Amino acid sequence: YIHSSYYCTSLERRKEGIMKTIGLIGGMSWESSVSYYQIINEEIKLRLGGLHSAKCILYSVDFEEIEVLQRNQEWNKAGDILSEAARSLELAGANFIIICTNTMHKVAEQIQSNTDIPLLHIADVTAEKVLGEGIETIGLLGTQYTMEQDFYKSRLEAKDIKVLIPERDDREIVNKVIYQELCLGTINPDSRKEFKRIIKGLIQQGAEGVILGCTEIGLLVRNEDTSVPLFDTTNIHAKGAVDYALASSDPSNP
Repeated sequence: YIHSSYYCTSLERRKEGIMKTIGLIGGMSWESSVSYYQIINEEIKLRLGGLHSAKCILYSVDFEEIEVLQRNQEWNKAGDILSEAARSLELAGANFIIICTNTMHKVAEQIQSNTDIPLLHIADVTAEKVLGEGIETIGLLGTQYTMEQDFYKSRLEAKDIKVLIPERDDREIVNKVIYQELCLGTINPDSRKEFKRIIKGLIQQGAEGVILGCTEIGLLVRNEDTSVPLFDTTNIHAKGAVDYALASSDPSNP
């Protein structure tokens, strides 16, 4: 995995280096993959100016196929599909990989073990952002897999961040909205009200901020919808990819 300490913060160093090619595993869902592509290219233009755009390669999977495997708990098979995507990106010239979804980081280790290029983990860059804001207790919204299983929370807790999740009924609401609305491109005002209520409940439990731990949730709620900071993982991950793409050092040779 790529460690955040390798990110380059100096514009001069970025311009001296060679831009790395980002390999994106997308399509889960394609709506959030569009946001990744837009954010990455906007950031490259902002930082480098002129006509600069990102060097990137996108492998977009069929989310229906992946979702069925998720539902049937066939994670290894899903990991095989994404590992093949990662190998294809590597062969196509990608210098590192990002998985454009939170939930499928459950198979991040499987993907990393099947490729020879680094993988930038979404939870790691998110944790660095949370800690950078001085936050120690965070609420987490996402699919039920992300909220309830350890593959995501454990990476936050390893950095001494306390993670809070909604009550069971509210977790089911969040999961339903993600799969039945947001992944289909549907933005429902009533669902926005429910998410605001659920976020308020996390704040009452002690959350100093909330991670939008599904790459579609940022399409529904914004910072102005709540009294605490929201950490949009799509935005954080995409910008983290730009940081690494423009960094002059390599994690194997810092």
